Amino acid sequence: MDRLELQKLRDLPIEGVAERLGLQVVRHKALCPFHDDHHASLSFSVRRNSYRCFVCGASGGPIDLVMKYLGKGFREACRWLADGAAIDITSYRYNEITTKERPPFDASRYERFFERPFLNDEARRFLFDERRLDPRVVRWCRLTSWRDKQGVPWLQIPYFDREGKLIGIQNRNLVKGATPRFRFPQGSQCNLYGLPVLNLLKPGETLFITEGCSDCWAMLSAGHKAIAIPSATLLSKKDKEILSTLNAKLSTGFAMFPDCDEPGERLFLQLKELLPDLVHHQLPPGCKDFSEYYLTRR
Repeated sequence: MDRLELQKLRDLPIEGVAERLGLQVVRHKALCPFHDDHHASLSFSVRRNSYRCFVCGASGGPIDLVMKYLGKGFREACRWLADGAAIDITSYRYNEITTKERPPFDASRYERFFERPFLNDEARRFLFDERRLDPRVVRWCRLTSWRDKQGVPWLQIPYFDREGKLIGIQNRNLVKGATPRFRFPQGSQCNLYGLPVLNLLKPGETLFITEGCSDCWAMLSAGHKAIAIPSATLLSKKDKEILSTLNAKLSTGFAMFPDCDEPGERLFLQLKELLPDLVHHQLPPGCKDFSEYYLTRR
């Protein structure tokens, strides 16, 4: 592997990699998945771009975290990181063999789940009691739910392209503090979320860009048009291409309420390079993201 390509993987923000693995990072800490942890002993250093557990001693960088968490070898961990960040690694470019190893997303297996969405009690509690979302938004987004063999409740979030074609699914664990937090079916393309809303935009109407699906649902429930970046720390090459195309073709303005943290502001600056007219809205004191701000207005 080229040294420059390897360095790109090592430079991927450690907290973003942890979130992609399903860890819930709060104030640079998370429950350690490598021992029976109940007090968030896994600590992240943004400056060193590393992790360390002060109980079991697990430590390292992004590649090490993927290797240990997923039980992968070095090559497989690098491939996993590269795929998620849209980094083109010379020695891992797809060929006939890797295509057989990684079949594309089979939408036909899942489309029926979203024809008549069903919300179990945990999903309704999360969406309507905790998040206080507009039921019309939940129906329009076609959110549904299911339980795995162990009885764990999951919220199933479909990703559609602008034409309404199912291209990916994100499953969110509804048990607080549980890991993994997210699951993705093989081949899911969970890039920009909410693209069908572009078909409802009127000329000159503002399109909000949010961080994550939850903020997007809150923005839609507040009466605005919005799409979402999956993660503040993982803005993929494909996301950038889509946003650049939208900027060139849409007669609309762009706006954003960045999360009140360093990754949120960093994401805004990245988007500002793609969308020069992107407007920055400041969240009020005490609100870490738009979802919290939305709840104060309900």
